Amino acid sequence: MKRRSFVALAAATTAFAGTARAQGTWPDKPITIVVPAPPGGGTDLVTRMYADLLGQELGQQVIVDNKGGGNGNIGTSLVARAKPDGYTLLMQYSAYHSANPALIKDLNWKPDDFVGVAMGAVAPHVIVIAKKVPAEDLKSFIAYAKANKGKLNYASVGAGSVPHLGGVLLNKAAGIDLTHIPYKGAGPATQDLVAGQVELMIVTPPSVSGHIRSGNVKALALASDTRHPAFPEIPTAAEAGLPGFVLDGWFALFAPAGTPQPIVDKLNAAMRKIGKMEAVVARASQLGTVLKDWSPGEMNSFAKGEVETWGKVIRDNNITFTE
Repeated sequence: MKRRSFVALAAATTAFAGTARAQGTWPDKPITIVVPAPPGGGTDLVTRMYADLLGQELGQQVIVDNKGGGNGNIGTSLVARAKPDGYTLLMQYSAYHSANPALIKDLNWKPDDFVGVAMGAVAPHVIVIAKKVPAEDLKSFIAYAKANKGKLNYASVGAGSVPHLGGVLLNKAAGIDLTHIPYKGAGPATQDLVAGQVELMIVTPPSVSGHIRSGNVKALALASDTRHPAFPEIPTAAEAGLPGFVLDGWFALFAPAGTPQPIVDKLNAAMRKIGKMEAVVARASQLGTVLKDWSPGEMNSFAKGEVETWGKVIRDNNITFTE
């Protein structure tokens, strides 16, 4: 009995020491942040805003790996199955995390497969239209849409995304009938909006901020309670004649569930430090986003609430993946 107890104690001590060494030396090789969307969209831009600086803080290269497709599920499931050692992370877009579980049957991952690390950025959505559309404000666009019922399209970054759900809610709130055209990410959706292939898009500012400033698209309203300092000329939806139309998107860093807490805490501390840097604050504002100084616990609590909120929207509006 004593011999077995000694062997068990020795094995447990060795395992604990190995784990402690691993956590103590982490990171000792490059870290990969998977972006479950193509380059050029909001998730990609926010990730790259942090990546190099995060590498400097941690003393290792941080690689951004775009794994778009499958409505975000290709990249998301890859990280869900990754070893929880802090070397494979996920910069997740809000709707992929919050809406897909309610939207897609037989999903090969679930929100509990991840632990929240830190909030990258929160972005109120902006309603933008193609330059060719003969409207200069939200009221005139709604009138134009009513006069052309069933003839206008709106783009989204994928079925079940906030831009998709936002379009459903816009149709309902404004009494119009825009047809949903899903794309594989904000990059290709924005390209078609600029080209005039679709008439409207509801999207986070990072994806279209440059096009708004250059006049390639027309911004009608910000789906927020307040105007954004980077775009003071864009009215809120309420100011534009659509009260109560508020849509926030977010981009957050997650790790596979089971990642040791000391690693999560170290990542969180580095992300929050970067989020206070003057250059990052300026860049975030330029992109039309807001930074949040949140702990892992705050991030996890928020993400759980978002899953419940958007799941209800999807069920209440009978939204399906094929819309």
